[in-house]
Amino acid sequence: MTDPHVADHEHDEAGRPSIGLLSQINAPVARVGMYLSVAGLLVIVAIVFYQVFGRYVLNSSPTWTENLALVLILYVTLIGAAVGVRDAGHIGMDSLLVMLPDRAREKIEIVIHVLVAVFGVAMAYNGWILGASVGTVKIPNLGLPEVIRYVPLIASGLLIVSFSIEHIIALLRGEEVVSSWN
Repeated sequence: MTDPHVADHEHDEAGRPSIGLLSQINAPVARVGMYLSVAGLLVIVAIVFYQVFGRYVLNSSPTWTENLALVLILYVTLIGAAVGVRDAGHIGMDSLLVMLPDRAREKIEIVIHVLVAVFGVAMAYNGWILGASVGTVKIPNLGLPEVIRYVPLIASGLLIVSFSIEHIIALLRGEEVVSSWN
């Protein structure tokens, strides 16, 4: 059985809705982003455990753990948030949209995705500007360039733009973006 919201010419030979090129790229990128976010979260837990172990058991607290955990938190949250935009895991006002007629709801959804894309552009642009301003500064106790704190802001912004465009194209084609976990 085919989805009635998908145009007839947008099905493959098996009757499944076809996915566009952007979805073929975005789905695995989102999946990898989520795997990396989960891995980063596990590394953060290990780092904090090591910090506590060092402080209370060894009486010698490692100085690099806090800064590294803070950097990883940026990667985990920002990349995870971008994946949430693609898989519609972000906070929304669906209860209000459901009450609208289909035509009005689709237009408002497109406006929402355009605004989210604009936000993604602002994230990437400002992340670039901020990263460039601290390019020569080193993170204390890590020796890494401060710019690595701004890489996830730029990457997340670009991903949000790509994922929003994917949603807009799907809405215009009468389709839905399939979660990257399917």
